[in-house]
Amino acid sequence: MTRELFIAFFILSFQFNGLAQATKVSTLGIGEQCSFHSKILDEDRTLNVYLPDGYHPDSLQNYPVIYLLDGSMHEDMLHISGLVQFCSYSWINLIPECIVVGIANVNRYRDFTHIPENKEYLKSDPRRGGASKFIAFLENEVIPYVDHRYKTNKHRGLIGQSLGGLIATQFLIEKPQLFNHFFIVSPSLWYDDERLLSRDFSDLSHIESIYIAVGNEGKIMKRVAKKLFKKVKTNENNISLTYKYFNEYDHGDVLHHAIYEGFKAVGKTLKQNL
Repeated sequence: MTRELFIAFFILSFQFNGLAQATKVSTLGIGEQCSFHSKILDEDRTLNVYLPDGYHPDSLQNYPVIYLLDGSMHEDMLHISGLVQFCSYSWINLIPECIVVGIANVNRYRDFTHIPENKEYLKSDPRRGGASKFIAFLENEVIPYVDHRYKTNKHRGLIGQSLGGLIATQFLIEKPQLFNHFFIVSPSLWYDDERLLSRDFSDLSHIESIYIAVGNEGKIMKRVAKKLFKKVKTNENNISLTYKYFNEYDHGDVLHHAIYEGFKAVGKTLKQNL
């Protein structure tokens, strides 16, 4: 190395070190992460919570809550929270500002599936069958916890895709009073020989909107999603009901696009009823 190159390298190194020392680095956060022990599930569970810009616990403003299944940070929490933030910007104004509660997974194959009548499903995966406990966990532990800790207005939505869409449908059948808005994307309603689709709905009068979507995921997925839509349509009671097929997206990328279109479809209903 020549003397001139050595001097230039020394000067650049000094400048870089000075810049690094002057830089302030802080944590980049979108809300909170809460962990607690579930008595119902007998295990520790984590909630990832997005809070709207300007949220303050001492404010008089209360917010609707969107509950997100598959809500781990490495799953759907970040991109769905980003959609909620974007769609609630004043210059976009599709939906009101919302809190998002992502329920981090421990074992989705256990939590999102009911006990199958066709026991062949247990042979292929013996972990299946814990949906009833998970529903009780969400109803009796998660929702009360969120309502106690955060400024909520008791107006709730539920987002579920794939197996999450399967249990979201089970919520719709068994516990429709828990949520005002359902976003059911690519539901795995083929499970247990489509048993959920043979069940009757209870009172749907509490529900304001149901949005059902599916991508280009094969004939079975499209058929069961459309069948759910038709089943709800025969039972609806002044519900804003939407079905959308996304030919250009598959099981891996349909959720993001479907939820954005879902907010466009039901946003007006959501804002009118707040």
